[in-house]
Amino acid sequence: MSETLNKEQIKNLLPHREPMLLIDELNNIKKLFSATAIVNVKKDSFFVQGHFPGQPVMPGVFIVEAFGQAAAALTASGIDKSVYENKLVFLMSVEKARFRSPVVPDCKLELNIEAIRSHGRVWKYKGEAFVNGKKMADAQWSATIVDRK
Repeated sequence: MSETLNKEQIKNLLPHREPMLLIDELNNIKKLFSATAIVNVKKDSFFVQGHFPGQPVMPGVFIVEAFGQAAAALTASGIDKSVYENKLVFLMSVEKARFRSPVVPDCKLELNIEAIRSHGRVWKYKGEAFVNGKKMADAQWSATIVDRK
């Protein structure tokens, strides 16, 4: 059985808040393994306001940020709350990021992410971003869980 998290449930797992909370839902969750995140890219999304006037495009760095948020939510939803309490997940590296087509509003960006491996507090992930079944971007990245100060 796969689980689904809405935006309010995601807020319980991540420290991100508006406008930086990019993911709207997390679907098809396979505990600590994979999930699909949804980002509703809208004409009034803050990250397209000046990027670019008359031809808005979601910046690639925000696609990478959304990958990271989706991975953090997947991990936080799968580990014991006592382990995750008072912790933050920080991006450590981004590898092999490729942007194939511009992501333009109004669309539903689907991020299929997968945990490749974990070693202690370091996790490695990969993901692919799609709009209407067309691959828009892909990347690999690693993150670490650290104590909140």
